[in-house]
Amino acid sequence: MKILLTGATGYIGKRLLPILIENGHQVVCCVRDIKRFNPPPSLLPHIEVIQVDLLDSASLRQIPEDIAVAYYLVHSMSSSSDYEVLEKQSAINFRQALNKTQVQQVIYLSGIINETILSKHLKSRGDVELELQKGKYNLTTLRAGIIIGSGSASFEIIRDLVEKIPIMITPKWLNTKCQPIAIRDVIAFLSKSLLNSDTYNQDFDIGGPDILTYKEMLLEYARVRKLIRRIIIVPVMTPRLSSYWLYFVTTTSYKLAIALVNSMKIEVICRDDKINQILDVKPLPYKEALSKAFLKIESNEVVSSWKDSLISGRLNIKISDFINVPKFGCLTDQRTRVYADKQACLDKIWRIGGKTGWYYADRLWKFRGYIDRIMGGVGLRRGRRNKNKLSAGDTVDFWRVLYANKKEGRLLLFAEMILPGEAWLEFKIDGDKLIQTATYRPKGLPGRLYWYIIYPFHGFIFRGLLKQLTK
Repeated sequence: MKILLTGATGYIGKRLLPILIENGHQVVCCVRDIKRFNPPPSLLPHIEVIQVDLLDSASLRQIPEDIAVAYYLVHSMSSSSDYEVLEKQSAINFRQALNKTQVQQVIYLSGIINETILSKHLKSRGDVELELQKGKYNLTTLRAGIIIGSGSASFEIIRDLVEKIPIMITPKWLNTKCQPIAIRDVIAFLSKSLLNSDTYNQDFDIGGPDILTYKEMLLEYARVRKLIRRIIIVPVMTPRLSSYWLYFVTTTSYKLAIALVNSMKIEVICRDDKINQILDVKPLPYKEALSKAFLKIESNEVVSSWKDSLISGRLNIKISDFINVPKFGCLTDQRTRVYADKQACLDKIWRIGGKTGWYYADRLWKFRGYIDRIMGGVGLRRGRRNKNKLSAGDTVDFWRVLYANKKEGRLLLFAEMILPGEAWLEFKIDGDKLIQTATYRPKGLPGRLYWYIIYPFHGFIFRGLLKQLTK
């Protein structure tokens, strides 16, 4: 069976793809940038990749006519302040494109929207559902609340808060109730809904067996981790203050923090659990979902992360637009050094950033990350998904991987920190040498001043970094 998968590079899509293939399906993966789609080689014979932008109706003509089922797993929540307009238009374009195909069913992952007053984010999810309902196919909508799993935005926020802060002064929305669900159960609901006529033209709430406040979720995480934590709730934090608090303490972006804070004031509790019986799924309790997430993290098997999305950075870019490092009008710092051992050198390069750090002058890297966060940037908090592997599209602290080919010996990073210009950092093996090149394309006079102000630090940091990589 041929299945269309939107959001194939996203948190949910990356986990659903191998399950669909394991079940014997051929999958057409919709991606906005083919260069950042790096599925395991074992999946390649079973997939077709098309580059589409849901806001560009012309690009949707590439969707094959003979698809049987389509998954709609996309959102624009942290990419723009007008994301609700973008989401609605994307749904309209998608519906119109699918009406020209043989698709029998569309499966849409939404949010629980049972309250009369909804946040901007949850209302947008509902508006998308209304648009998708107008299609000539059968629509199945699965509505989830907080998703718990290694790499999920919700889990990473809980993890950041509990691991970093022994005593938390928190906003009153921590008393809001929700019904968390494990990522493995979300994937089970999505895969088992496939051509199940009992789910046609209906919407279902999916959640775990526990109904908890956000405070209870934090404290349960602390108990699992054997940490002593105290939470003091105060009524004086406005939504804006709460957003800043979430932004500075956790790895989330500010735009995502605003959307989350507004949504966290609203209870997300399932109306019923009838979908559990229809699809024969028994969701995990919250504590068990946490334990499963820890196992994946400890074994370095985080399949996907919310940070994989390009909108987790400061720019909503296409990697292909930046893969060729410019030369005209650019300032460069290029250094070359003979390496002692090629494989050791490559292994160090491929482990750079995250918990490994930057091998030299880590305090200065951390200071630069702190300055970036003060300015509203991503800082160093995103880290990296896997400590040994890198692929195009991955995050490495405040960098985005544009190109990674260990066999070729080349790694190219693009800066997503706040800068008066654009910056690239490249590591390339050439014979018995490692070439390290920092390229900067300044924007106007402020951009040039920035380069010359930090140039002395570059000389110190990049010289030390190169020496550590090659020794």
